[in-house]
Amino acid sequence: MRKDFLIKIVNNKLALASLIFITLLILTGLFAPLVSPNDPYLVNLENKLLSFSLKYPLGTDHLGRCVASRLIYGIRTTLFYSLFAMFITVFFGLILGLLTSFFKLLRVVILRFCDIMLSFPSELMMLAIIGFLGTGIENIIIAAIISKVAWYTRMIYSFTLNHVNTNYIHFSKVIGIPSRTIIKKHLFPLILSDIIMLATLNVGSVILSISALSFLGLGVQAPTCEWGIMLNEAKELMSINPYMMLPPGLMILFVVLSFNILADSIRDILDPTYNLKIKDNS
Repeated sequence: MRKDFLIKIVNNKLALASLIFITLLILTGLFAPLVSPNDPYLVNLENKLLSFSLKYPLGTDHLGRCVASRLIYGIRTTLFYSLFAMFITVFFGLILGLLTSFFKLLRVVILRFCDIMLSFPSELMMLAIIGFLGTGIENIIIAAIISKVAWYTRMIYSFTLNHVNTNYIHFSKVIGIPSRTIIKKHLFPLILSDIIMLATLNVGSVILSISALSFLGLGVQAPTCEWGIMLNEAKELMSINPYMMLPPGLMILFVVLSFNILADSIRDILDPTYNLKIKDNS
């Protein structure tokens, strides 16, 4: 199954290109001190707003800092923290979703709690949490987890409904196999591919949330390297140097687009009849 999945990913040019781009981006962030051409925090007002050069591949900002270096170090803040928030959210959503589908006593309580959480727009909830806890990347991660965990729980619960009432699950219960073993050995592997697709799709929204909050001044604070902060600083220079908006803006665009394309490709691979269903409905 895993081998077939990898073969299909390789044969899908868009999925393969997105996966390669994301992998290279992660490696670049991990080895940022080796890849970065300059110190991203070094201020040199004599070199402010310089154009492209060998020393400054993407020029410099209003403080003379290397734009390319700040983009590279921004991977660590924007992308890595988004992946971390996504993994934590998936972890809690997975636990709650599996408990909801397998134990009737917990189902009503957890699902009603999810209904209450989902009645608030996630963006509004994030702003409220940030306003209560204060700015900072740690608080953004907490806000992202709280605002998304109910949605994940609901989605994972819906995934399990296709399998929890099958005969082999009922048979496992009848012969006395512990519930923990059934969940771990039978139910979880069946929904793993759906979770991967869901998590991949959600990374883009977390990246946009972190960047948007930083752009508004409610997230990561300067001088930290982060793409939203770079956009915030560049907007002050639009009248004299609009180019400054392009590097961080395009980076956010390409990264989110890559994750969305990869998630769509994974969905098509896992459900080959998806496109046929769309055609039949139209």
